Amino acid sequence: MKKDKSPVTPAIRALRAAGAAYVERPYDYVDKGGTTRASECLGVDEHAVVKTLVMEDEARQPLIVLMHGDCQVSTQKLARELGKKRIEPCSPEVAERHTGYKVGGTSPLGTKKRLLVYVEASIVELPVIYLNGGKRGFLIEIAPSELEKALRLTRVSVAT
Repeated sequence: MKKDKSPVTPAIRALRAAGAAYVERPYDYVDKGGTTRASECLGVDEHAVVKTLVMEDEARQPLIVLMHGDCQVSTQKLARELGKKRIEPCSPEVAERHTGYKVGGTSPLGTKKRLLVYVEASIVELPVIYLNGGKRGFLIEIAPSELEKALRLTRVSVAT
């Protein structure tokens, strides 16, 4: 059910268009608080809070990686899995240009440009995840199967 204060972001529009079930989970955002802050505010395991990372390959082709909040991405493993020479994180300015979202509020849904989305394979095994809803301090609680209604996810094993 829609609340008066809930933002209607491109991510929310994409979920609605796909008919995906989700719950809006706003929290008190703090700059550089990351997934630790979100998990503390919402009282959930940081492992289930999924960060959206915007990266580029050696040809500057952008892509998104979804990773557990308490893990890092091995860019070497990711490059190997994707058959690329190199993959590295984008600068905040470049990430914003590709997605249309400010860092801290980046969602894999409703991005400005259509980007390939890679997900750490163990994320889709969780019963529920908490993913950015397209605004700082605004997560969505969603089953990975519901997320797949709105996004084509490619599984990878690149967590460290």
